[in-house]
Amino acid sequence: MNLHKLKKISHKSLALLLSGSMLLLGACSTAKKSGDEAVSSEAAGEMALTFAANFAYASLDTHKEYYGWYTSIYGITESLYKIGDDLSLEPWLAESAEEDGNTWTITLKDEAAFSDGDTLTADIAVRNIQRVAEVNERFSNFAEYTYEVVDEKTFTVTTPEVYPTLLNDLSGPEFGMLDLDDITDYDTAIIGTGPFVISKFIQEGDVTVSKNQNYWNGDVVADTITFRYMQDDDSKLVAMQSGEISGYDSVTAQAYEVYQQDESKYSLSVVSGTRLQFYILNENRLDDNLRAAINGTVDKEAIAEFLSGTVTATDGPFSSDAAYGQVEGVELLDTEEAKALIEADGYTMGDDGYYEKDGQRLTINIAYYAARSLDTLATLMQEQLKAVGIDATLSVYEDPDSTYIATGDYDIALYCMIADKAGDPYYFISNTLKSGCYYSSGGFSNETCDALIEQLAVETDVEKRAELANEIVQIAIDENAFGYVGLFNKITVLSPEITGYASENPFDFYAVSAETGYVQ
Repeated sequence: MNLHKLKKISHKSLALLLSGSMLLLGACSTAKKSGDEAVSSEAAGEMALTFAANFAYASLDTHKEYYGWYTSIYGITESLYKIGDDLSLEPWLAESAEEDGNTWTITLKDEAAFSDGDTLTADIAVRNIQRVAEVNERFSNFAEYTYEVVDEKTFTVTTPEVYPTLLNDLSGPEFGMLDLDDITDYDTAIIGTGPFVISKFIQEGDVTVSKNQNYWNGDVVADTITFRYMQDDDSKLVAMQSGEISGYDSVTAQAYEVYQQDESKYSLSVVSGTRLQFYILNENRLDDNLRAAINGTVDKEAIAEFLSGTVTATDGPFSSDAAYGQVEGVELLDTEEAKALIEADGYTMGDDGYYEKDGQRLTINIAYYAARSLDTLATLMQEQLKAVGIDATLSVYEDPDSTYIATGDYDIALYCMIADKAGDPYYFISNTLKSGCYYSSGGFSNETCDALIEQLAVETDVEKRAELANEIVQIAIDENAFGYVGLFNKITVLSPEITGYASENPFDFYAVSAETGYVQ
């Protein structure tokens, strides 16, 4: 079943991703509200929407921290490029881009403009990129590049090496374009290019935006949208039932059971997201047969079912909807097949039901941290391994990056991260499969893989990049170096009349658009 296309999902396959997903989903029309405010809005003929927001922040400075995720969700800012529902790269504020060796030439759309009416020029686009590099450490590499303004709508970026994923990085919401010349308060009063402008901003509280009367890309349907900060799941359920809001994400399994009872009143959608649950098999401690037995025993489909639809079982680190997510996963072994692999290493079954060798029980250590359902994953893996005679002990840590990931002190290391951050496989591959990389503490090192990664780093053809990525990941799968378990789902509940939400996009930082509204 292709979860990326699902609009409505069955009782057994659902519950909501508690993965830090930031998407804020739409809210009810004034016809569903009560009180003086709703009446006055209706009298004025305005379309006012409300969203339930899971997070609230102290600043709207798009370029800092992860604040750009939210200014994008609010419809205030837009980037030069964006990632489509099918994970393809699409021009947004940019018209086109051409690559020539180390230099990219980017042309902006003629009509692209800020909400105050000022034109988005090449000069201000360059200064936006340079400001991101200055204030956001995650993108400090952009300070090393050379920029040249060619004309009012064209500029170049020259990098020390060929940089095929430049446009993917520029699609990040942190690169939302701001009118740097006219902003006086970056924390509360930014000026972007999106369909909405800030109307009311309560730091770490509710946010209200209103229609951008100067929107460069067509008419804006909604007049105002409020993002109501609501952490409590029960409160969101009650608000949804009463019509106070008409959509949100991070729905609990209990709330979903309520919504699924009336499909005429609630519309549910799910897409396989980009945040990956996986584990590293330590090749310095576990030999080939034992790793194969472990990987063939971990039943990812059973794990996904236990997690109530929170995740979709996956063969590799990327969605199967992506061209670079086409790999052959590990085949699930039956008990006897797994035991045969273990016994091939000289282990014999003990009276206690566990394998042993030279008087020592076969015991492996699973290291994990208690977030992103990794504690549940560790327990389920422990039970599955027990069924084939492997004794697994669990070690929990508060910070994996400063402990077991850094030291390699584990047999199996559980981890969760965004594998696909910008519609391209290089980031995850280079950080997990390249010799000496950050997540190489498990000992994986493959010369063929390294050579292919070097090609991937400079390959500019999208189809070829996908082929290389699939070949690289397949090597790691075949070597049983990693176990790819599940991709967290992005699940949305909406009132049926709501339209124009980015509920089918796997990325969390897209939500409202100029088309967001409700069927009257």
